[in-house]
Amino acid sequence: MKQTLTLILILSTVLLSACTTLLVGGAGAGGYAVGTDERPFGVISQDLSITASVKTTLIKDKQIDAFDINVDTYRGVVTLHGHVKTSSQLNRAVQLSASVKGVNKVLSKLKVIE
Repeated sequence: MKQTLTLILILSTVLLSACTTLLVGGAGAGGYAVGTDERPFGVISQDLSITASVKTTLIKDKQIDAFDINVDTYRGVVTLHGHVKTSSQLNRAVQLSASVKGVNKVLSKLKVIE
């Protein structure tokens, strides 16, 4: 059951955040990312887990359309890309992202499109 949930979270991350690192590698973080990224495998793995957790948190929130937000994580720093409808949604997305375990900082590159 735990393996199934992990697989679902990883697949959701790939499909929802357009995470090309997983797609290009073919074998997840063990492929392309490890060969071209200076981060140790454990850090890459933690960053992928943080990305999945942030995306899941945003999807569960009824005030935000998480499908318009991409999430990238690098050494615990989460960057949000995409758009939201209001500044309150932008602030909420940042706040929710910051609340996820392992997140050190949140950078917002979200745009408000009314």
